[in-house]
Amino acid sequence: MLMPAKPTPTGIVGQDGKPCKILVKTDGPYVIVGNLPLAKEYIQNDEEGVPVAWSEGVPYPANSSHSLCRCGQSSQRPFCDGTHAKVGFDGTETASRAPYGEQASTFNGATLSLTDARALCSSAYFCHRADGTWVLAGRSNVPEARALAIDQASNCPSGRLVAWDKETGEPIEPALEPSISIVEDPGKGVSGPIRVKDYVPVEGADGEVYEQRNRITLCRCGRSTNKPFCNGAHLMTSFDDGDEMLHQ
Repeated sequence: MLMPAKPTPTGIVGQDGKPCKILVKTDGPYVIVGNLPLAKEYIQNDEEGVPVAWSEGVPYPANSSHSLCRCGQSSQRPFCDGTHAKVGFDGTETASRAPYGEQASTFNGATLSLTDARALCSSAYFCHRADGTWVLAGRSNVPEARALAIDQASNCPSGRLVAWDKETGEPIEPALEPSISIVEDPGKGVSGPIRVKDYVPVEGADGEVYEQRNRITLCRCGRSTNKPFCNGAHLMTSFDDGDEMLHQ
């Protein structure tokens, strides 16, 4: 049986103390409402090329209303320049509106359980380190394996994986601040999705808000088949936003 979802925080505010959210515009960009921190963020690999950590890059200037490219073809990426209209971008949202708890399956380990909503996967590969998160959760009675399983699940940017403490029945979520990151994956030579943190609301083009979650990844290459969420298509299409900060 799936564990119950935690209550969603209310009143998510930006740096100016005002409500913030992300609007998905019909066949257009993501409009950021509210003063949310916006910065580059890089996936850091170990010596074997496996993702192990995040590092924050250069922040973008503060702005109470950013428009971020969703079609992947703007000349001003990560910002929108109107190219979506010129190329006839089809941004139809195809993602399920079902809550995470209904989409996820549960894997029961020794002292940890993992909930896993595969449809949300953005192919960041943090779960591949050591023997993989599922094997580590299975051996979570070993302190080192438990700690590594929690670390991997917490670094999953899309929130596909959530680790739960079996004794308390509580999810183990990373403490994040409301913010947005433009992900780069230097190890694979691609630009990644938009990483949304700490329950910032994402409102679809129909005006309905998707389930608020601590960790979300939004597609910015324009090729996901699970719009507005990332499904790893940036890897399959070798998406590079052309921003020189990819190589810093």
